[in-house]
Amino acid sequence: MNLFKTLQSHLAGEVTIDAKSRARCSEDRSPFQIMPAAVVFPKHTRDVRAVVRFVTAHKSKFPELSITARAAGTDVAGGPLNDSIILDFTRHFDHLIAIGDHKALAEPGVRYRDFERASLRKNLLLPSFPASRSICALGGMVANNAGGEKTLFYGKTDRHVTQLRVVLSDGHEYLIEPVSGAALKHKLALHSFEGDIYRGIFRLVTRHQRQLAASRPRVSKNSSGYALWDVWNPKTGVFDLTKLFVGSQGTLGLITQIGFRLVTPHRHSRMLALFVNDLALLPAVVRAVLNFKPESFEMYDKSVLKILIRFFPKFISLFGRNFFALLKDFLPEIGVVARSLRLPEYVLTAEFTGDSEHEVVARTRDAANALVAYGVQTHLTSSHAEALKYKIIRRESFSVLQQHSGKKEAVTFIDDLIVPPEQWPAFIPKLRAALDAYPELTYTMFGHIGDGNLHVVPLLDVRDPKTREIIADLTRTVNNLVIEFHGSITAEHNDGLVRSPFLTQMFGRSSYDLFKKTKHLFDPLNIFNPKKKIGADFDYALDHLKHTL
Repeated sequence: MNLFKTLQSHLAGEVTIDAKSRARCSEDRSPFQIMPAAVVFPKHTRDVRAVVRFVTAHKSKFPELSITARAAGTDVAGGPLNDSIILDFTRHFDHLIAIGDHKALAEPGVRYRDFERASLRKNLLLPSFPASRSICALGGMVANNAGGEKTLFYGKTDRHVTQLRVVLSDGHEYLIEPVSGAALKHKLALHSFEGDIYRGIFRLVTRHQRQLAASRPRVSKNSSGYALWDVWNPKTGVFDLTKLFVGSQGTLGLITQIGFRLVTPHRHSRMLALFVNDLALLPAVVRAVLNFKPESFEMYDKSVLKILIRFFPKFISLFGRNFFALLKDFLPEIGVVARSLRLPEYVLTAEFTGDSEHEVVARTRDAANALVAYGVQTHLTSSHAEALKYKIIRRESFSVLQQHSGKKEAVTFIDDLIVPPEQWPAFIPKLRAALDAYPELTYTMFGHIGDGNLHVVPLLDVRDPKTREIIADLTRTVNNLVIEFHGSITAEHNDGLVRSPFLTQMFGRSSYDLFKKTKHLFDPLNIFNPKKKIGADFDYALDHLKHTL
């Protein structure tokens, strides 16, 4: 296409329209597929700026032109998919610039695994890594406001971002970081696009402070919408646009550099496994364990254990141990089943950490003792390998199931809901009833019980014409249920194609209108990642289910 040949002449990086590159960027780890018109690999910030200016200059003649940033492509909601230009940051924007003194500076294409390897050499950690830590990249973590098993203790990615360099829709790069006092006054007084942004967002968040506070989800984790409620802190006088950009899925601008705040990982850990049969006990059990401040608090249900039993030979290789050593490791679980003559309904794992092994073990035992009153069976692990067993079961069970499910595959559309744990005894039966209404559906439940974040991942045959109807009906039903129980439709995976159409329902029309104003302030021509957050269309998403092209 002559248009993209013209674009190539403006760039040092590469523009490609070959079928292989476009096909690779047409998918992520969601059930959707959208074929882009071109893939651009920017070599430096000048290239990113040039792409933005090119699209802006040609937008009136080619209204379909837009830009979607892509890092590792591990998103499960269709966030980095678009039918126009994909800006792939993994080829050239993959430099870890600096690390040390509990800080790091990196580009968005850096793989988290490489970042972590470098940070751990300095005894530092970015603790908001998701389950896809071995394959994801930093840009995606920031775009989605990622979280994972350590979020309970350390918070999500937004808590660890200190600054961003961003190319905005005027084609210039800006440094975005918290400002207050004279620095804030300076920004508000600028006669420029940057000044318009600061004045517009400041006016919006201060005038609508009460409304934003009311619409903020009453849960500890949320990646839905724009986090306008976190931008302005009237008590400290700090105005922080990084809070708005983290989790915005590339809809407000293009991130070129990220500053992180790192933590020193604790030296010792011990895991407590809990076997719970009574759903009504869960709220009290969770509260009791949280009193002892675990670093992570995870959960999987009986369906995961059934997968373990069914495919035990496959798990032997995953555990990296011989059969007899593994059998010894599972004696506590075998004892639990023998005593109750059934598989536990829920397995919970709380990991306690600290810099003193004695203190960690004592705290773990105290947590176990606190659960005696509830009749919950517990097991205190004796080694790292034994604790790792529970993590592998939780992380790998669904992958193993999918490998043996024929035409069925994981379809992530209700995969990241969050409802406060105290609501679970009323919520979970209704959720199961909604899922069990479809006998063709196989699913597992696992997640972060400490904050009520539940991952429900069904297996479906996407080629079956009935699948579209199932996804449409279940998405609406489950979203309605989550909102009824004062939760959020996404805790850490973000909105993407699948949840963006429900933001009005999630936040109300008035708050959605504030989101629209935010998008328009940053991106008046709608060139950044359209159909995400604002202007989304659920039928459009369903029309782009894989195997329907």
